Parts: sequence; structure tokens; C-alpha cells
Amino acid sequence: MQQPITIAGITIQPGTRKSIELPIPSFYTHTSASMPVHVVHGRKPGPCLLICAALHGDEINGVEIIRRVLAHKTIDKIKGTLIAIPIVNVFGFVSQSRYLPDRRDLNRSFPGSKKGSMASRLANILMVEIIDKCTHIIDLHTGAVARDNLPQIRACLIDDKETEAFARSFGVPVIINTELRDGSLREAAREHGISALLYEAGEALRFDEVAIRAGVRGILGAMSHLGMRPKATKKKDKKSVISQSTHWIRAPESGILRSIIPLGAPVKKDDILAYINDPLGEIETKVTSPDFGIVIGKTNLPLVHEGEGIFHIAKYPEAEEVSNYIENYRDDLNPTNDEVETTEVPVV
Repeated sequence: MQQPITIAGITIQPGTRKSIELPIPSFYTHTSASMPVHVVHGRKPGPCLLICAALHGDEINGVEIIRRVLAHKTIDKIKGTLIAIPIVNVFGFVSQSRYLPDRRDLNRSFPGSKKGSMASRLANILMVEIIDKCTHIIDLHTGAVARDNLPQIRACLIDDKETEAFARSFGVPVIINTELRDGSLREAAREHGISALLYEAGEALRFDEVAIRAGVRGILGAMSHLGMRPKATKKKDKKSVISQSTHWIRAPESGILRSIIPLGAPVKKDDILAYINDPLGEIETKVTSPDFGIVIGKTNLPLVHEGEGIFHIAKYPEAEEVSNYIENYRDDLNPTNDEVETTEVPVV
């Protein structure tokens, strides 16, 4: 039997689950505010995993991912502890904004302080009340407004075999080895010896069923890897390939974009990805790829200014092979291909 856990002055006994309202600074209307936290505290000892979403308030796919994970039939029988925070940036979520009211980015404000900016104080609350208790973190994100991301895991894998194994257990075909950004949740976690993954999929302010399903499957797979829940009896072959670098392809001219390459597609050097025209169609500029790789992100807005990022490419020498993994993975997650009944009705 593991020991009780206390968050925001509330103690959760082993073998129970509880929802907690973690107090945060109030709105300027003097309306109180809180961060919703759900804790599933298993009877037997094990890892303490945090899954959190909406660190950027307009990135909402993770909210639905966490709802589905908490509703999963195996969650009540886990070993260790699952802490789920579907909405970290409550203020940005309410205003449908990436940022806090003072325009600060919460994911550049860790570890924070009690006397700093609003973002710094929120980061400090999260560190003291939640992160200091965790052994592992999965932080759920999406692309920005009008930018779509292929389901992918980002993690700092340099000299860290434990985090690499954790990343591979998520089961997405694309893993990006990324450096840690100053002030990010992942950087703060690393300094505390906590393995942290960042899951990117979909677009801000939209639900994407494939991205949601990939996130749920990935979290459950990672929990199995950590020994928190049983491993699947019929284990599927998970082929994840690590990319060591990515780059944005930017619009060479301003105009109206016609993209001809979808997310997940392999590209070769000098492949045409899109055309940019003036409104009359008298001037046409080709957008080409400078390298081999996979399209892991793209803009959905056909109106672009010169210099805007329009395609995000992960460099892979074996791009065609990775693309096949991605195609099979998407087919498996497509709700029209479901072969068994599910309690979750697909969002459309």
C-alpha cells in the first residue's frame, strides 16, 4: 500500500480518486479562479505521472484526450499515481488565447516565483503543488491557430535512454529530438530529474479525432511502459523513428498559397510543395523543399506574407519508409476503420 498524497491541502488516500480545485489568482472582477486537477491514487506504489493540457490556452485537443483517459476502464486499477490537469492556463482557455491576460507565455515562465508576474506565479503554483510530486510528465499541445501538426512526440533525448524509451512507448511514428527552451515546463522538469514528453498534434481551437485518439493511445501505452497498468495482450508493432533536426520552409513571396503536399507526406530535395500567386494569377512562385524529410506541420491559411512559416519539415534520410509508418498509423486510428465497438463517439 502506498502512502496518501496531498495537493492544495487535500489528502487523497490510496485506492481512491478525487477532483481538486487548485486555487490560482482571481479574475480582476474579483471572481475566484481555480485550476481543475483530478488525482487517481492507486493502492500499490508506482510512478507519479502528470498529464496536462492547455498550457497554451487555445490548444484544446488535450482537454478531450484527458477526459477520455480518465474515463478509460483500466484507470481505477493503476499502480502509482495519475495526476490529470486538463486546463492549466485557465485564463487563456476562457479567452480562447494562447497567452495569459498580460500576454506572457506560461510555457516560458517556469519555474516561476511567488512574487513574479502572473505567469511566474502560476508556474510556481504548478511546480510546488504538482510537479515536485511527479516522476514523469506528458504535456499535451497542438499547432497554433491555422497551423496543423502531425501527431508527434518532442523530447530532449541527449544522453537520456530513459526518456527515449518513454518517448518510444507513446507509439507515434515521429519523435523529434529537441533542445529544451528556457522557461519551459520540460526544462523545469529536467532540472528536477523528471522525464518529460511534449505531444504535438492538430490545430489550436479545434478538435481532431485522429490526434485525440493518438494521444489517448499514447498515454495508455506510456502508462503500460511505466508499469502503471497492464500491457496489451495483443501488442502492436510500434515503429517510431527519431529525427535529429527540423526546419520551417518560409514563403518566398506574399500572396495566395495553394498547398499540394499533405501532412505526413515524404518530400525530396527540390520537390514542389505549393504555389503562391497574386490575386489575378499573373505571377506564380513555386515553394520547394531544400531537403529530404517528412511534413510534420503546415499552415491551413492560404493567405501568406513573405517570410511566414508554411511547412515544417522533419529531416529523415529514410523519409519514404517513415511515411509508410505514418500512413498505416493513421489508417489504424481512423474512426471509419473501427472493427470493435467503442464507448467514445468520434468527434467530427
